[in-house]
Amino acid sequence: MRGDYELIHIPRLQERGHLGIKCGLENIRALLDALGRPEDSFPVVLIAGTNGKGSTGAFLAHMLKAAGLVVGWTTSPHLVDLTERIWVDGEPIGEGALELLLGEAFEAEEQTGLHATYFELMIVAALSAFRMTGIEVALLEVGLGGRWDATNATEPILTVLTTVGLDHQMYLGDTVEAIAREKLCTARDGRPLVLGPTLDPDWIRTLLPSSPTLHPAPRLGPADIYWDHSTVGGQHVALAGLHQLDNLATAFEVVRQLRTLGFPIPDEPLWSGAASAVWPGRLWKVPGLDGVWMDGAHNPDGARVLADHALACGVRPHLYFGAMGDKDLVGVARELKRMRPLSVTFVQGDAPRYARAQELWEAWGLEAPMLTVRQASAHLRAWTEAPRLVTGSLYLLGDLLRELGIRPY
Repeated sequence: MRGDYELIHIPRLQERGHLGIKCGLENIRALLDALGRPEDSFPVVLIAGTNGKGSTGAFLAHMLKAAGLVVGWTTSPHLVDLTERIWVDGEPIGEGALELLLGEAFEAEEQTGLHATYFELMIVAALSAFRMTGIEVALLEVGLGGRWDATNATEPILTVLTTVGLDHQMYLGDTVEAIAREKLCTARDGRPLVLGPTLDPDWIRTLLPSSPTLHPAPRLGPADIYWDHSTVGGQHVALAGLHQLDNLATAFEVVRQLRTLGFPIPDEPLWSGAASAVWPGRLWKVPGLDGVWMDGAHNPDGARVLADHALACGVRPHLYFGAMGDKDLVGVARELKRMRPLSVTFVQGDAPRYARAQELWEAWGLEAPMLTVRQASAHLRAWTEAPRLVTGSLYLLGDLLRELGIRPY
């Protein structure tokens, strides 16, 4: 028992696999219909992209909250606790509330005779939570792809595309064009589509299946870049790395478009929101540990910007790396090796998807030590002069945080 409630539906959800794509939006639409279409109670912003979705959402959630709006935000995956996936007004939803909302989602599943996916049930619970709490705008992070993602059952007033790169090719296609087409299915005719600064609008226009209005985000600068933060025009940016300035620029462009749609968002609080943004697992200083940083760079593009940041700041960390075996291990290793780490240590969790020692040795071209999560946690508790950087998979970060007894929020 937890307080005066028993956890039934959260464990029930966790028994369902949460990988892959189910083609079609019929299930999620039927579930939402059974619950009285909660998504019609508030405006929706969809945030799609290969990398940068969560960081852009974090900036937006903190900026809009600072501007006085009540914001709902969904993100995935979580690091330690399922409640991290649903935010209301700057805080993760409570466990008791999530248990209640999942109960309603399972009732809708039984009523419709469907067998929903993990992600469908979570999105239903999130949209119901947003209706219940009276949010003023919902930021929905698109999961895998976009065309068949459960979030695409909503009717967004605005869509964001942060970046496009190679990831999840087994589901989305082998080229960036194919992947972009899947993600661009989240755009809507006549509605704004905000593009991250790295995306060429002329290229995007040739791939669109609809006719949104395109709004490329202009880059921010000049900037001073430090290992743990940046400054732009004297303004503090809490999330570190040049790539985060692109995500912040995207968030600012979203704010501009929301204003054109009638949202009264003042300028003054926006930078304070950017300065207070928190996004654990993205070049994040782990609380309670000495000199330990975590970043969930799980594909070559993410690894590239992480290595670029380390090189720009002159930081050579001790690197701890673990990843899922279905990722581009060679591409990620190639990028991370550019930062010339002082040492490399591999970590393997219990889940069968984790890459094994032989796979990692071959991808990296070196037979570095292989640790369990428990052994790696003991290493991270110890003091060392140089920073330790843990990367490769958000699932690895979550496994380590659970072992260390550290909650990200």
